Amino acid sequence: MSVGAHLEELKRKHETLSRKVEEVQRSPGTSDVTIRELKKQKLLIKEEIARLDA
Repeated sequence: MSVGAHLEELKRKHETLSRKVEEVQRSPGTSDVTIRELKKQKLLIKEEIARLDA
């Protein structure tokens, strides 16, 4: 997989996680731990995107 393709895949995953975080935050009864884990995954992907895009 080329770096460009890998970046696109990471961006797609990041966007998917963004939508999921928004969705879970609106859902009553979702634990803070779940939201925190999703945000952590999203941040790790964002950091990898930044590292590869540099």
